[in-house]
Amino acid sequence: MEYLPVTVDKSHLITIGERLYSESIELIRELVNNAYDADATEVDIKMTDQMIEVRDNGTGMDRGGLKQYFNIGSTEKVSKARSPLFHRDLIGQFGIGKFASLSACECFEVHTQRGDFAAKVTFDKKEWEKEGGQWNLPLQVFSPERERGDGTTVTLLRLTREFDPDEVIRRIVEGTPLKVANFVVRLNGMRITPRSLSGHRIPFLEGTDFGPVHGEIIILPSSTASPVELGIEVKVKQVTIKRELFGLEHWGKVVSRIRGEVYADFLQVTTDRSGFILDTPQYQAFQRVMEKVIREVDGILKRLAGRKEKQKAGKALKEALQRIHRALALNPDLSPFGAIPLAGKGEGMGGAGVVSKKSDRKEAEGDQASGEGKEIEDGGSPVPQKRPRKKSPKVKRLTPNAVIQRTKFGETGVSVCLDDFGEDGAECFTEGTVIYINQQHPLYQREVKKPDTYILNVTRLITQEISLMKITKNPRQAFLRQSKLLRDAFIEHPAG
Repeated sequence: MEYLPVTVDKSHLITIGERLYSESIELIRELVNNAYDADATEVDIKMTDQMIEVRDNGTGMDRGGLKQYFNIGSTEKVSKARSPLFHRDLIGQFGIGKFASLSACECFEVHTQRGDFAAKVTFDKKEWEKEGGQWNLPLQVFSPERERGDGTTVTLLRLTREFDPDEVIRRIVEGTPLKVANFVVRLNGMRITPRSLSGHRIPFLEGTDFGPVHGEIIILPSSTASPVELGIEVKVKQVTIKRELFGLEHWGKVVSRIRGEVYADFLQVTTDRSGFILDTPQYQAFQRVMEKVIREVDGILKRLAGRKEKQKAGKALKEALQRIHRALALNPDLSPFGAIPLAGKGEGMGGAGVVSKKSDRKEAEGDQASGEGKEIEDGGSPVPQKRPRKKSPKVKRLTPNAVIQRTKFGETGVSVCLDDFGEDGAECFTEGTVIYINQQHPLYQREVKKPDTYILNVTRLITQEISLMKITKNPRQAFLRQSKLLRDAFIEHPAG
């Protein structure tokens, strides 16, 4: 029987390495991860235009370790799932990275020391190709340097590609376990730290049949939202494999506010480590967990948006009332509350601000809106009226979106309540001493999106109701009164 030898061309091996590492910059990340697997506590990267050096203080390699290091497709890391000293999950990849290094440089050196053994292996692309079918690499054995201690230094020489330090940092932040204790990485003397984002944090921990899924989603402030690097980092053994959107792409611009990390070590990774094997029970279980997490994020985002809108509405309402107070003080004949003293900004306003007292909310919910009160004539002073028949208030309960502010015009207190009364509800109305503004009215919804006219619109609605308090039998006269109040509310009068 005749046999045929199976051979692998050297250039083909390098090509495979290049394809597995689609970007040369991934090689640096892989060298750092190899140091992590070797229980290093410190990794120092030096970069110049001519060379890159990655030095660690890990366990180093003896002669057998070096042979294993250059063994293509070794199962060493598969059989040993954890490192011996710190029991770290091993995260180094294919064992073919050193060959792929030759796509970025012409030569690399591995200088290692472990105990009484110290050696250097030089992998020169040109010299190696000259050897034809020979697969041997030159090994130099040295006396160990006691002051150096155990560890490995990999040096890429005669670079054929440029490396951007900022991009190197980004890849290391994403692809190495910088948050683990006892592991520090430096680039040209500067420590690389994990990315820190500020915003509303949503931690989560969910179990599956295959293991836990845990992480943290961050809702960024609108001011720091960015369309760059969208999505949530999915990590396996502390390494980012891919950014996923999990349906966030359908959320519109708000997707730029969502960031985060999710850890699922049980996920099966594709050969090139650029994604996941989707048609597996593991990934399907992971997807179910993330669907639940994203629903929670959606609910929290809506609550945060509602809180922000309440703050915006409260601020606009406060300014509108201050302007109306000034306009009424300048036009006492238009005031249904009697003469109002002209004071400095904010004076005489009572407790203008978002009200949290139960009594104020109670009043806005209709307890004070039974129809009792005094009608005020054009002459000025309130005139006692016969008590009308008690009516059921229109507003019986406010929604959580309600914004209420109470102010004093002279001796009379008035509350203004912004709340949801439906798209078909009145734009505004008054019950007793409470003025209601409908936030769901189409006109209000249109103006709330316009910063320049939002306060004007709120002021318009309040002055409309105040003008109707002054005189209800002549709408035209009420309209003219409102027009004058609006004008004086927004005209800046000279001091004094």
